[in-house]
Amino acid sequence: MTDGVVLHIKGRVLVGPQEARDDLWVLGGRVSFERPAGARDVRTITGWVLPGLVDAHCHVGLDAHGAVDEATSEKQAVTDRDAGTLLIRDAGSAADTRWVDGREDLPKIIRAGRHIARTRRYIRNYAHEIEPGDLTAYVVQEARRGDGWVKLVGDWIDRDRGDLAACWPSDALAEAIAAAHAEGARVTAHCFATESLPDLLAAGIDCVEHATGLTEELIGQFAERRVAIVPTLVNIATFPDLAAGGEQKFPAWSAHMRRLHERRYATVGAAHEAGIPIYVGTDAGGSLPHGLVAAEVAELVKAGLTPVEALSAATWAAREWLGRPALTEGAPADLVVYAADPRADVRVLADPQLVVLRGRPVG
Repeated sequence: MTDGVVLHIKGRVLVGPQEARDDLWVLGGRVSFERPAGARDVRTITGWVLPGLVDAHCHVGLDAHGAVDEATSEKQAVTDRDAGTLLIRDAGSAADTRWVDGREDLPKIIRAGRHIARTRRYIRNYAHEIEPGDLTAYVVQEARRGDGWVKLVGDWIDRDRGDLAACWPSDALAEAIAAAHAEGARVTAHCFATESLPDLLAAGIDCVEHATGLTEELIGQFAERRVAIVPTLVNIATFPDLAAGGEQKFPAWSAHMRRLHERRYATVGAAHEAGIPIYVGTDAGGSLPHGLVAAEVAELVKAGLTPVEALSAATWAAREWLGRPALTEGAPADLVVYAADPRADVRVLADPQLVVLRGRPVG
């Protein structure tokens, strides 16, 4: 769309979970609910409109082996964009993706810096691998490099134990998370098991990724403290294959991973019923492909969220949580148009009719 062209979208503009408007105007890359004065060169589109989708756990710049080059990162970002994801929280990346900020045709990335893990306790080439005495210094460093988030690896397989184990002592966590908060950053942590969660909670963690180890007692504490979770159910679906691959060497770990997988929907459903904030994230960019946001929304519905609640976890609520506007007067025109009402069937998300990024149709 060239300068001066007005985009007029008619149908149902879903500005909130229970609020819709009949039409929306885009001029100069911004949203308006009033027809611009003197608008002449108007392109009209009809459909159901959502704010640009949010993937709150998506690793642009990574593949299964570590950081990738800019060309590969661009392909990842384009795949997400074309699926309707226009806002990404990267949840950790070894690659420098700041160059994306200069591209008007790529999604906005909110960075969490590089993962911070215990030595030899995470995927090779992904993280700063350190010991507890250095945790605070690295958290401060990544808080200053990121966009208001820091990512810890809270647990991973301990090869001596042969099972998942917490990575950090409680005193190191308390000091490091306090330091992140002093820098104005929130902290999230990769956690599969139960063992890592109490110390992270006591230290003031803001969010937990995956959260498959939540128990009834911990769910109550998470809800009381409003600690968010990003379940990444499309990633948890891979646990049986992971367990099969490690069963001969680490049978206890394999059995543990299967149990976590088996109760995944019940865990998320109980967290939702308790009032824990839940947001959509795919964990794309490691072993998973990009563009899975629609599949993750559908997984949340399987776990017990209503379609509107699952949509909100990828749109209105997610944007508010990350401090970014949805479809409000004067907001950047980041939106997706669908042929049918996604509130009636979230599978509609898999087939966007038009993606508009910063006021321009893309894809």
